[in-house]
Amino acid sequence: MLELAHGLSPAALDAISELEHRVVSADGGRLKLEWRTLRGRAGGEVEDFLWWQDDRLAGFLGLYQHAPPVVELAGMVDPEHRREGIAGALLDAALSACDERDLHPALLIVPRNSDAGRELALARGAELDHSEHALVLSQQPTARQPDPRISLRAAMPEDAPVLERVLRAGFGDAPELRDGDLPHWTVIERADEPVGVIRVTRDGATGSVHGFAIEPAWQGQGIGRDVLARVCLELFEQGAERVALEVAVDNDHALGLYTSLGFEPVTTEDYYSLPVG
Repeated sequence: MLELAHGLSPAALDAISELEHRVVSADGGRLKLEWRTLRGRAGGEVEDFLWWQDDRLAGFLGLYQHAPPVVELAGMVDPEHRREGIAGALLDAALSACDERDLHPALLIVPRNSDAGRELALARGAELDHSEHALVLSQQPTARQPDPRISLRAAMPEDAPVLERVLRAGFGDAPELRDGDLPHWTVIERADEPVGVIRVTRDGATGSVHGFAIEPAWQGQGIGRDVLARVCLELFEQGAERVALEVAVDNDHALGLYTSLGFEPVTTEDYYSLPVG
């Protein structure tokens, strides 16, 4: 039975967590379910789709709107119930919701080792948009003396143009930033001049690094290494047991930086752009 969920109850969250454990135990890697977002659903709109089989959760798909109108879709199906049409039913319901709310493009996140996920995306007319490596740091990086010229500070409303410029240079695009988003970002300065941005979050034992970018003119001067080592050490000191981040598969420079600090690849995820409507 398909459930269109307005927010997720504690029982639903527990069922999703149990399903995630079964799927990862069978397939390895990880699933990009973004638990911080799932636990914080406001409940005003349908953002999650659950498939129940005999009172047990057999499938799940969630919508994630980090930069509307772009929407990401990530989910899973119980290994015991695959090839039963559950993934297709969940995806159809999610795409219908995207169409009703004019959300596009819809990017379905598929672990590269999932043949069934790739087949489903291609059967719906999807095209590969981009791919990312997911990496995890499981121990503190070696302590090093931070560069005293480099400082980090919380972003303020007047920093919006700086964030947008740096993110656009680093990733080719930038989300639409609102005043409420800015406190979650950190501005990187060298000698009081803004040279980069980063967003750091923590969800239980896992810290995460997002949107990490250094202005092209300032790259190659050790700023990225200094900042990443600094924020990872701080996360571990705060009680994190691991730090996660993602990097585009064609960004060899960033991948080299991350692995040199001890990050290890967990999985590779392909983002398929699906037609909506």
